Parts: sequence; structure tokens; C-alpha cells
Amino acid sequence: MDFATNYEISRTADFIRSRNFARVALQFPDDLLKDSTRVASALREELRSLEESVGLERRDVGVFVMADTTYGSCCVDEVGASHIDADCVVHYGHTCMSPTSTLPALFVFGKASIDVNTCVESLSHCLTTSNKPIMVLFGLEYAHAVQNIKEKLVVESSMLGSSKYPVLHYADVMCSVMNPSDYDKTLKGELESSNGYTSNGNLLKCVNNNNILSPDHCKQNTLPITSYNLGGLAWSLPQEHNIEDYLLFWIGPDNPAFANVVLTFNNCEIVRYDAEDNRLVKDLSHQRRILKRRYYLVEKAKDANIVGILVGTLGVAGYLHMINQMKELIKGAGKKAYTLVMGRPNPAKLANFPECDVFIYVSCAETALLDSKEFLAPVITPFEAMLAFNRGSQWTGAYVMGFRDLMASASPNVSNCSEEARFSFLEGRYVEDLEPQRKAEEKERALVLAEATEKALNVGDKDSTPGLVKGIAKSGAEFFVSRSYRGLEMQNEKAPPQAFVMGRIGKASGYNDEKS
Repeated sequence: MDFATNYEISRTADFIRSRNFARVALQFPDDLLKDSTRVASALREELRSLEESVGLERRDVGVFVMADTTYGSCCVDEVGASHIDADCVVHYGHTCMSPTSTLPALFVFGKASIDVNTCVESLSHCLTTSNKPIMVLFGLEYAHAVQNIKEKLVVESSMLGSSKYPVLHYADVMCSVMNPSDYDKTLKGELESSNGYTSNGNLLKCVNNNNILSPDHCKQNTLPITSYNLGGLAWSLPQEHNIEDYLLFWIGPDNPAFANVVLTFNNCEIVRYDAEDNRLVKDLSHQRRILKRRYYLVEKAKDANIVGILVGTLGVAGYLHMINQMKELIKGAGKKAYTLVMGRPNPAKLANFPECDVFIYVSCAETALLDSKEFLAPVITPFEAMLAFNRGSQWTGAYVMGFRDLMASASPNVSNCSEEARFSFLEGRYVEDLEPQRKAEEKERALVLAEATEKALNVGDKDSTPGLVKGIAKSGAEFFVSRSYRGLEMQNEKAPPQAFVMGRIGKASGYNDEKS
């Protein structure tokens, strides 16, 4: 596949020119940076050719390359684009399709190589060995090959000639152009008003008894449907059908997008076709173990006193609303919350905040830290925080990755729950989340804490400050008092002052007192 086709130079230039954008930000992930300058040059040349072909007045369009995004490269970096006053963002490579807040975005997924014949053979094997209907999901970089897979599978199914051929559904790409103003309209209006089918009828095509149902036939189906959208894919099923009754066939690598599918549909039978190794993978025990660990972290978060809220995105629409919702949830549970804004979190960064017993990472679904064993404190998602801090909630097995799906729910009201003991599975005993007479003692406790903190900050003997245990610290200030080391401290006044000593003179590569 040639360079211009892979990066969709012509389509991108038409998008820029049709909307009269003057400043365009090109966002590349790390693995595609090697082609960034070539893409920018080809795009400028295509814009000039487009103007000359239609006889438009030539005008300069600023094209800027963005790299090293603050957060995950799958999200549109609106913060970086705002630094150059960009009118839009062209996002290249894998994306989570999280809705933008301020800027329109064009997505160029790329066209990853895939052996269509081998993929069709694997899909045919699942069709002949499974008695379940099959839903085909795929990474967005393989969307270009789905139509070819459909056509070859029709030929393959006609050769089989089996009357018991199971039903086969295909997901479709939700959109490739995203506008902040009409995202909700596209998501709700197009999927609901058209009975779950896009305008081109490609959202839900079926292969049933060796026949492809036409889009017109599908649209005539007036039965109520259930719509799904996940990771940029959208599909619909008849309302009487449950997704748990389907076999999910994923085309793509074992990446965060696939982990999102495994966790969200954890009750489904899932197989994965590895396009790089051309093989069918049925053993998903590793992904299944992740869900068990998430349940363990929820139970561990229930015993936390100090919670840190990590801001993992500044561009996904609704992130501020979710942060405020998390603050209300933590406050209602009688715990202390601190909001932390940093780049991509790692164990070294979070180790600077040892007072936090648990962290809530507000980010897109595909940048969630699902495998966070190396972190000192657990890192959980907003969905897991609602399970942990909302008193009386039970985990039914359903799992929600995107925080936008949680914002529609009402704010949890846990402040009115009875202050009774709760059984801690980790400690093996009953514990009290809320102190008796907490409201009455809150003012007195604040005065005592202020006095203890003032003593800790003053110069004096280390042993003069009463220590507190980290496990019972209710705020960062209390934890600071309990620390044995609180920074550099002055020397004891009784000790004699030391004489000043002249330091070394010269450069680090060779000081004056060093011999050659």
C-alpha cells in the first residue's frame, strides 16, 4: 500500500479545505513519528494541488506536527493543539475515539497489514465449531480489511453449504470525524432514529444461512434493538438477544482496546485473531486474571482513608464533571481527597505521595492502569471507586471502563448511610468507616491537628512531636506529622557552628586542583 493511501493524504486535505481551517495540528504516536515530516510535506503539496484544480485563491495553511503527548497518545491532545491556536486536530494511528471538548478532529486509523485468507479461515473455523452467533470486533487499524473479509467469507460459506450456519454480525466504525458540538447527536440520533443502522447500512450486516441480508432488509426490521459502542466501534442487537449469548471474534493485537473488550464483556466467550502472527488465540486466562485483581483492589480501597484523584486527561469531554463527582463520593464516605495533575503516572511519581492509600485515575478507557502491581498504592478506575466508596453497593460482574457512562447516573448519596461497622475482607474483622460523633468532633479535631502541624514545622527536638500511625491518618497534614523525615532541619543550637570551607573551583570536567 502506497504512502498517500495509508495516511489518507487526499481525504485529509479535502477535510481541511472544505472547512477552511487555517492552522492544523497533526498528532502522531511515537511509532509513527518517523513519517511525520513526510506526511506534513505531502499534505501541504496536496492542499496546493487542490486549490489549483478548483481555481481557488491560494492561501497558506499552517501545518504543525505534535508528538510526546502529555497523556495517552490514543486521545486527541487538545491542550497541545491549543498552544499553537490550532483550528482542528488530525489524529494518526490507534485511537480510543474519546469525544473531544473544544476542537474538531479527523481520525486516520492507518491500514495495518493482515492476511485476509488466514483470517477468513479462522473465522470459518469458529462458525463451524461454535453453535453461538458471532460478533466480529476489530482494531480500528484493520477497518480497511473488514469489507474484504465479508466478501471472502460469503464465498467460503457458499462452499460449505450448511443450513445450520450461525448468525454473523459485524461491528462498524462509529465515525472518522468528530465535532464536539454534534458528538451526542451522532451517537444518540443516528443510532436510535435509524434503528441502530448507520446511513450507509453497514453497522449491522448479517450472514445467515449463507445469505447476506441487505441494508434495506435490515432497516425494515422494526423490532426494538440494543445499541453498543466501545472503542470507536458501534453495533446493535435485537433487544431479545443478550450479548452474553454471542461469541466475540476480535481481530487485532492484545492491546488496551482488546483488554477493554475483555473486561466489559467478561461473561462472553472471546477469541482473538492475531493478525501479526496469523493465528487464532483462545487462551485468555491472563485477561481473566486482571478482572480478579480489580475486585481485590476494590476491597482494598474500602479501607483507605486518604484518596488521591489523578487527572489523566485534559481533553476528554466530561472529565471535570467526573472529578467533581469523585470528590463528592469521597467526601460522603468520610474520607479525604486530594486532586493531583501530572503527566503519565508511573511508580516513581506516585511514590512522592505516600500519604495516599489509593489513587483514582480519571482517564479514557484505554489508558487505565489495569496492571498496576508495581505501584505502592492501588490505582483504581472511577467505576471501581463507586463500588468501593458507595456504601451497600455490590459488584454484579458488570464492568464499566469509560467514565462517560458513569456520569449519567445520579450522584451517590452515602453521607446519610448508618454509621455501622463494616466487615473488611483484607483485615478479617469489622471496622468503622465513619467515626462516632464525627460531626461533633470535627471542629475540635481540626484545632488539635493545626497545633500538631505547627509543632512539626517548628525547629525543635524530633521526639517532642507525638507521632501518628499512617493507617489512622485522616488527612495529608496528619500524615506529615507522623513522618520521621520532613525535609532538611536546622542544626541543634547547642552544637558549635562549623567553619566555612572553600569549595572546588573550575568545571566538572576538570577542576583547578585536579592534575592533568
